[in-house]
Amino acid sequence: MVFENLSNKLQEVFKKLKGKGRLTEEDVNLALREVRIALLEADVNFQVVKDFIAKVKEKAVGHEVLESLTPGQQVIKIVHEELINLMGKTNAKLNDAGSPPTIIMLVGLQGAGKTTTAAKLAYLLKKQGKKPLLVAADVYRPAAIKQLQVLGDTIDVPVFTMGEQSPVDIAKASINFAKSNLKNYVIIDTAGRLHINEELMDELKKIKDVVHPHEILLVVDAMTGQDAVNVAKSFNDELGLTGVILTKLDGDTKGGAALSVKAVTGCPIKFAGMGEKIENLEPFYPDRMASRILGMGDVLTLIEKAKEALDAEKAQKMQEKLKSREFDLEDFLDSMQQIKKMGPLEQLLGMIPGMGKVKDIAGMVDEKELKHIEAIIYSMTPEERRKPEIIDGSRKKRIAKGSGTSIQEVNRLLKQFEQMKKLMKQFGGMEKQLKKGKKIKFPFFS
Repeated sequence: MVFENLSNKLQEVFKKLKGKGRLTEEDVNLALREVRIALLEADVNFQVVKDFIAKVKEKAVGHEVLESLTPGQQVIKIVHEELINLMGKTNAKLNDAGSPPTIIMLVGLQGAGKTTTAAKLAYLLKKQGKKPLLVAADVYRPAAIKQLQVLGDTIDVPVFTMGEQSPVDIAKASINFAKSNLKNYVIIDTAGRLHINEELMDELKKIKDVVHPHEILLVVDAMTGQDAVNVAKSFNDELGLTGVILTKLDGDTKGGAALSVKAVTGCPIKFAGMGEKIENLEPFYPDRMASRILGMGDVLTLIEKAKEALDAEKAQKMQEKLKSREFDLEDFLDSMQQIKKMGPLEQLLGMIPGMGKVKDIAGMVDEKELKHIEAIIYSMTPEERRKPEIIDGSRKKRIAKGSGTSIQEVNRLLKQFEQMKKLMKQFGGMEKQLKKGKKIKFPFFS
């Protein structure tokens, strides 16, 4: 899970601070020393860490913090604010051409995931009602053009290609094609190299000079850590980047690149790749990411994902069933199948404050686990599905035998059913509380 190591360490540090009624400057210094070590271990740039700690310390040792009734919480608030500042304060949106098409040039080293990211970005824009065009300008990597065409077919977005002709000519011709075919976004997938060299930069500069892109986005693998920041700085010096897309952020438990890129290059992170699927590209929100790092969750993103993935009519019926206590095991199975559409459950739990205590349900929407759950539920009688409380030892034995599972697995399913009911009750009230401007409480997770 993204930032898992850093998040765990920072939460341990702040747990100690919360336990103190009064803080001294020495308490703050000790805590910040541990924060510094945690950031460095997360592969955050050394100078970025130094500046970050200095800013936090300047605010944290002030009279109003040390004399506060809740000094530990005040320090956490300061760290939260500085993390947001470090990553760019607000979500950086794509530049708009005003007069279409908006031209987006994707650059980066080979293996960073440019081609897949181009398709993901096109998919995201299409969902927003835009008409994107993908451009296959990587004529060097074997099968790069074919890969983009396959991805384009998958999301029903046209791909402009001229085979293995000059990338500069391809890019130039694609703009005329986009205009004549009323496409309002052009996404150019450029070639990469295994390392930065003069040949690569010369070609990218020529493309830039010909198409005058509104966005030059660097696609960089978050898993490369500190190297990602060095790559970003080099590309920015040569091309003048407008933003960064971090790929594989879901698999980077350190997260140092995300915390360093903006500070080192001045370029905002505009999107983050949070999985391999075509829909796994998300706008990057510094405030939400800072909250996740500090274990505060990310309820807004969770609600957005739910709205996008869940069937509104089914969700409403489930809420009504929960209120009337008619939510049964068939509804439970249906709800898990819907939640699976939102993405890996481990990621979703990371958006809920205090998720650590419910990690045991993280595998519930795994493909294999779903099949087991389905087999168990369909081995029950209609009455057992409606009233799980009547399932005693002998019934469990029969259900386990009929589903090809064990009694322990049946017990686990029944426990998960109760947990899911509580989870859904809480989730149902989140959006309502947010709209009223109320602070959300999570008794189930606290």
